[in-house]
Amino acid sequence: MPSHDHADHDAHHEHLDAAVDERDDWARRRRKGIPTDENLLVVACMDERIPIEEALGIDLGDAQVFRNAGGKVTDDVIRSAALTTNFFDTDEIVVINHTDCGMMSAPDEAIREGLEAEAGDVDAADLDPSLPELTIGDADLLDWVKMTDDIDAACAAQVEYLRESDFIPDDTTVSGYVYEVESGELRRPDERIAEEISERRA
Repeated sequence: MPSHDHADHDAHHEHLDAAVDERDDWARRRRKGIPTDENLLVVACMDERIPIEEALGIDLGDAQVFRNAGGKVTDDVIRSAALTTNFFDTDEIVVINHTDCGMMSAPDEAIREGLEAEAGDVDAADLDPSLPELTIGDADLLDWVKMTDDIDAACAAQVEYLRESDFIPDDTTVSGYVYEVESGELRRPDERIAEEISERRA
């Protein structure tokens, strides 16, 4: 009968215990005060072609990610950024916009006509189901939609909106990049390769 020398191998339960502890830390990181690995918030477009973690060279769980149409800094982005920078140790925000964005894909009037056809009386429409009294006031519908004419200028503008917000600490680092869907790489705004893929089609 073969002998069992426990010194020859690691006890399997030690690996299982470590894995259980890791999952517990992951699931309860807020309660345990464990920050995201990079103390980073990423604001990006919801376009499915942008692999956020791969593009930034990070892993899932390294950053908080906020995605919306166009990667625009809206009131809710400011709300989320204010909470994470003031209460969750986040000290850096990266904005990612991208070439060939759907927010450059149609002229203003086509967007206006499509939304008005769907919503009917836009002035009476609720823009947020949880805040039925919220309206855009005297602003134009397209101010709410936030279409884009130039992705480089748009990216730079989103960075400034975050930097200028009174709710975000002054020592928060805010940077912006354009993801090129044709190359799969990030670049800084205004370091464009081709004008026709970075500007809105009329």
